[in-house]
Amino acid sequence: MLKIFDKKEVYLMKAAVFEKFQGKIAVQNVPDPKPNDAGVVVKVLATGLCRSDWHGWMGHDPDIVLPHVPGHELTGIVVAKGKNVKKFSLNDRVTVPFVCGCGTCEQCATNNQQVCDNQSQPGFTHWGSFAEYVALDYADTNLVKLPDEISSITAATLGCRFITSYRAIVAQGMVSEGKTIAVHGCGGVGLLAVMIAHSLGAEVIAIDINTKNLNLAKELGASFTINPLETNVVQEVKEYTRGGVDVSLDALGSAETCFNSIANLKKRGRHVQVGLVTGNHKHPKIPMDLVIANELEIVGSHGMQAHKYPELLAMIQRGELHPEKLINRTVSLQEATQLLPQMNAFEHHGVLVIDSF
Repeated sequence: MLKIFDKKEVYLMKAAVFEKFQGKIAVQNVPDPKPNDAGVVVKVLATGLCRSDWHGWMGHDPDIVLPHVPGHELTGIVVAKGKNVKKFSLNDRVTVPFVCGCGTCEQCATNNQQVCDNQSQPGFTHWGSFAEYVALDYADTNLVKLPDEISSITAATLGCRFITSYRAIVAQGMVSEGKTIAVHGCGGVGLLAVMIAHSLGAEVIAIDINTKNLNLAKELGASFTINPLETNVVQEVKEYTRGGVDVSLDALGSAETCFNSIANLKKRGRHVQVGLVTGNHKHPKIPMDLVIANELEIVGSHGMQAHKYPELLAMIQRGELHPEKLINRTVSLQEATQLLPQMNAFEHHGVLVIDSF
């Protein structure tokens, strides 16, 4: 149990810390976090390694203040809470979306916490879950209780990649049975998008430069795969579908994948940008001539609200979605310090989860 209310002593936890962008990540002993009046502290049971964490380590996120502890996909147990937290109790097993809403701004008032005006993000706006404990703000707005049927390791994949994919496919992409969809980039977000779209009855085309990822995409329901290193993506998609796809998802976030995702749409198709575009890719070229002539739609997708989790959890409980299939392996916190800088090398497939600290 976290001894958090004894103000006479400072208790230390293990955490993975980097003190400069693109610098060494080391496991250190740092002070335990404390909850604010509306927040909680969670003992981390499992936390995922995500390419977004790599972006943070690279220095692509302006919210990060050094030194920093990354990590934003997590499962844990509530071990301390602020005086204003009403909906959650000590020992509740919970997860949380990577975008935490304040609960009071205009966006939160319309149930759009995923774009909260005052959002907090563990691992970005404050220290994250690559640690034994993590503080989470506005608990009543953001925490999600987990059913016993879903393991902590599986639930650790839900906080970013799974909910990001789910909302991108269901809410923003409006994918349904009989639709065709192209998924550009089959890392964690893309593979989950393949699984979710297939579960909804859509025909899925998976696109990636990694053969192992493409093979896994087939296992998850892709009916056709394309390797951009071997062929022209847009041409292949249009030939296979006889004109283009209904929905296309850029799950990677590069100038090339963004362009291809828009260009391979059929008339009145919809492009969903869900992969982060950073650095030199931040302002990609867009085939606006096609957008106008074919009345294409371009929408963004940024996480998912905590109040939308029940429908997703229910699909997992019914056996309609299997996030555990994407878990490559579990690793220790120490191993994660070496793996995180490699997240952009595209040499891994599936999801890595930290489960020992």
